[in-house]
Amino acid sequence: MHHNTARGGALRFVISIGIVSLFADFTYEGGRSIVGSYLAVLGAGPIFVGMVAGLGEFLGYAVRLASGRFVDRHRGHWRVMGVGYTLNMLAVPALALATVPWLAGVLVFLERIGKGIRNPAKDALLSRAGRELGHGYAFGLHEFLDQLGAVAGPLVVAAAVAFSGYRLGFAVLIVPALLALFFLRRARGIQPDAAPVEKGHARAKFDARYYRYLAFSVVTILGFSHFILVAFHLQITHRLSPPLIPVLFAVAMATDAVAALVVGRFFDRYGLKVLYALPLLTLPTLPLLFLAVHPVWIWIGSGLWGAALGVQESTVRAGVATLTPEARRGTAYGLFDTVFGVSWFVGSVMMGALYALGPGWLVAVAVMLQLAALPLLATINHGPARA
Repeated sequence: MHHNTARGGALRFVISIGIVSLFADFTYEGGRSIVGSYLAVLGAGPIFVGMVAGLGEFLGYAVRLASGRFVDRHRGHWRVMGVGYTLNMLAVPALALATVPWLAGVLVFLERIGKGIRNPAKDALLSRAGRELGHGYAFGLHEFLDQLGAVAGPLVVAAAVAFSGYRLGFAVLIVPALLALFFLRRARGIQPDAAPVEKGHARAKFDARYYRYLAFSVVTILGFSHFILVAFHLQITHRLSPPLIPVLFAVAMATDAVAALVVGRFFDRYGLKVLYALPLLTLPTLPLLFLAVHPVWIWIGSGLWGAALGVQESTVRAGVATLTPEARRGTAYGLFDTVFGVSWFVGSVMMGALYALGPGWLVAVAVMLQLAALPLLATINHGPARA
């Protein structure tokens, strides 16, 4: 009976925070679906676009180590989430006011920093729910719910862009932004209780498997293009009309949602070995998005890109929970996210520079990096996921 009650409470928490994330993703993924195109319209070049994408991710991930440590020391999960979500949500509709590339870039940075502040706290609470539900299922269900918003946001933005242009596309996102903050307030305090801290776990060091896992994640993200650069490419090459670019992103978000749920379930059964799916899904993605001319191949590439992102955003995160003690999980996610963000920054700037040389260069380097990730994953124990 106690187990069923605990499981029910954990499921309620995942769904509640998933609804918050649904409206949050509606807001910032709706905005991200057109940021690359908007920067092109404002006159930005490919290296600047790569810098905005990469530096935004870097800043967003860099604050996570401090945020995660604060959460572990002070247990201020909800305070941290409140600050992070507020900044994250309000920066996106403010992009409607940007008239020059540098101002749009600053707002992208603020949005990413807000997400970075709140994510270690959210992930640490989700990992508590994973004790009862299975980490793959908890993170996968959460990702599925927030990706519903990530599908709806770009579609609404596409309609707004078709009706009146990019400014309206950003402005309409004030509504889901405020709804996310409302449901965050409603969800406060219903998380599962923390597990008792075993002696030594509060200061336990992370073992070698955690760091090898981090190395695998770094290599995969170095060879993974940000959608901002994809949207920029499609805008300047006219492969898709402007209103269709956010629709393409919505397709990616839909496959992200399904992949997160399915692969999360497999993760709970088979452990870290299911993460071979990440580089294997990514391998064909960039050739289709950057080299294909026929729209059908671009749409297929977008679906594969979304599936790879779904594995990255849910199952990769669940893996961190199985490799670290709960008492240090805020720090574990903070460190993981900080290194991950530095890597995404380096990778995005590199991708922008390679794209300036020619899309073929970008694709060749990305493929080599994904192939290099496979033997790294093989060095990690492939036992089933642990609670």
